[in-house]
Amino acid sequence: MKKNKYLSLVMAFLLIAAMLGGCGNSSDSSKGKDGKLENVDLVLDWYPNAIHSFIYAAIKNGYYKEEGLNVNIKFPSDTTDPLSLPAAGKATIGIYYQPDIVIARANQGVPVKSIGAIVHTPLNVIIALKEKNINTPKDLQGKTVGYSGNSLNVQYVKTMVKKEGGDPNSVKMVDVGFDLLSSMVTKKVDATTGGLINHEVPVLQNEGHPVNYFDPAKYGVPNYYEEVFVTSDKTLKEKPEVLKKFMKASQKGFEYTKKNPKAALKILMDNQKKDNFPLVQAVEEKSMSILLPKMESNGEPFLSQDKSVWQNNIDWLKKQGLLKKDIKPEDLYVNILDNNK
Repeated sequence: MKKNKYLSLVMAFLLIAAMLGGCGNSSDSSKGKDGKLENVDLVLDWYPNAIHSFIYAAIKNGYYKEEGLNVNIKFPSDTTDPLSLPAAGKATIGIYYQPDIVIARANQGVPVKSIGAIVHTPLNVIIALKEKNINTPKDLQGKTVGYSGNSLNVQYVKTMVKKEGGDPNSVKMVDVGFDLLSSMVTKKVDATTGGLINHEVPVLQNEGHPVNYFDPAKYGVPNYYEEVFVTSDKTLKEKPEVLKKFMKASQKGFEYTKKNPKAALKILMDNQKKDNFPLVQAVEEKSMSILLPKMESNGEPFLSQDKSVWQNNIDWLKKQGLLKKDIKPEDLYVNILDNNK
């Protein structure tokens, strides 16, 4: 479900920003003092699913309103919308992926920063049907692996195979677009990368297809934040209090979801977009059980970010030849909430 992200399209934001001529988000000082709610436009990474449960719980329970905010959910019409729209002042916040943010800022100068990590470990995994007898990444030697249009997925596979002592050049990579699941079931490919442990894996299992899957962070790829909240430098400068209020309410939504997963999932199911992305109850229940432990950990609360995670990803991406310019962690993230270390 991690959809194709053709980062070259991010350049479109530059054209939008130029046309805006400096226009965009207005200052904090003129909003909210008359009792009206401050509008916050949030661009999701995709249509509603279990990973967004805490957001819909926060809306339903009035946590954003308590902070003086009216959160408007927007769905991407293009895979880069959650990054390019906030960057161009067309949205307040987006949900995007840490490694892609590093590449976009370093290579294209996209003026965005992460303000909070939603999931603290990778969800992207290599998946293979059990019948293929692929039990480690090394077993991918001589096999065909499908991916969803992002060059990062190719580098993940090569790194993982090499880490296990295999020959990464013997792996044939095929771009299968959106057909990650069907390409495996129809035997077009032996495995895929780009599918998520909390979606593609339970979907296949729910349809009666036992699978093996491998976490990149356990095979040579540095741990990374799968999804983060991202905003523009301009919004960060002009509306820090609005962003902080949004994060506080989101944190409340997560605490509610953690304590009441069934109720939170019910709220999500009531808000699904059946015409675009219908949800399966059993799949989303499994997804929720997978996600919650990955959204916080001992010493790393929900939404917190660690400098070393950013630095490790910068170093790895540079080693893979994916960064054109040097960049520092401070250019890429900020912890909005005081309790985030």
